[in-house]
Amino acid sequence: MPDAVVRVDNGLVVDVVPRSEFFGDLEDLGEGVLLPGLINAHCHLDYTILRGAILSNRSFTLWVKRINALRQTLTDADFLTSIAAGFKELRLSGVTSVLNIESYPELMIKMAPPPLRTWWFFEMIDIRNRLAGEEAIAGALSFFGKRSDWPGGFGLSPHAPYTASLELYRAAKLCAEQTGLLFTTHLAESDEEDAMFHKGTGALYEFLREIGRNMDDVGKGSPIKMLLENDAVPDGTIVAHMNHVTQADYELLREGGWNRRLHVVHCPRTHEYFGRPPFPLERLRDEGFPISIGTDSLASNASLNLFEELRTLRRAHPSVSPREAWEMVTLAPARALGMEGSLGCLHPGAIADLIFVPVAKNAPDPYAALLENRDPVGWMRLGGVPV
Repeated sequence: MPDAVVRVDNGLVVDVVPRSEFFGDLEDLGEGVLLPGLINAHCHLDYTILRGAILSNRSFTLWVKRINALRQTLTDADFLTSIAAGFKELRLSGVTSVLNIESYPELMIKMAPPPLRTWWFFEMIDIRNRLAGEEAIAGALSFFGKRSDWPGGFGLSPHAPYTASLELYRAAKLCAEQTGLLFTTHLAESDEEDAMFHKGTGALYEFLREIGRNMDDVGKGSPIKMLLENDAVPDGTIVAHMNHVTQADYELLREGGWNRRLHVVHCPRTHEYFGRPPFPLERLRDEGFPISIGTDSLASNASLNLFEELRTLRRAHPSVSPREAWEMVTLAPARALGMEGSLGCLHPGAIADLIFVPVAKNAPDPYAALLENRDPVGWMRLGGVPV
């Protein structure tokens, strides 16, 4: 709505009205677009400190080895500094909510409440030592339960089919269904993962076998097939990547109605960093999957800027309209969070997470003009409060 006034009370949007119908004091933001705060649907704030530390390489396995080596050199203080720097960078690009995969939930004991609305997903891996699923999840709940007043929420994240056992997936699924916790996982991310599960070969297969992973589950089809046929993920699962989806996978997904039960997150610049084949956005969209956008981590990206992600997205996928692109960082991730109608939108009853971006008043397409913004977002409100 042009020349509009957004009224906020008690942290919520009360209404949006033409300026001509509003009488009273207001904050005039000038020419531009007031829009819902952006939602980064997949991020690893632990690794903000690793910006530029790993040169781009098409080998996913070499990247995994390198990041594992770097992690061993970092202290708790390093990770806390990394997380704080990540929040600052997110804020500058208009992000008010982030879905963060937390590899070290014990760090949360040392944290103040986050400055942005954050969903913390406890990353679970049992590649070498098979913790009882119940034990791993009990640990997560103990961290989360003491921080129920933090803005955002909590969830579980079995890392990926190549690093988390089916037993761990099933235990996490049961917990999510019983407690209402969100659930996310990495799935069908790389060609090396695809080769491992389809053929029982490749660099990732050899690396994981050498460090002790049980390989009885590989060589039997795709990782998508393994999780779905073994009832290992709950409805509403947020799946990051989905880069390698076969025709058989699409048929399985369609037969199970998973296009209405999964939320896909694409990370355009991480995709570009690894030199991957084109992301199957058009096919996934045609199949009915809602698609959100995330930045992934700075171990595979240059920044946490969602404006840059959307520009990269549209270069690779011109069929995505500017409006649809913005919906992938507002409406779609809000739906994935179960916050449809509360986040990612501007209408009565929505949480007043707002940002303002200067745009010329005569811009023929405000959505397209927004995409060209390269300046830090200066005006932001979280629940109506300046951030």
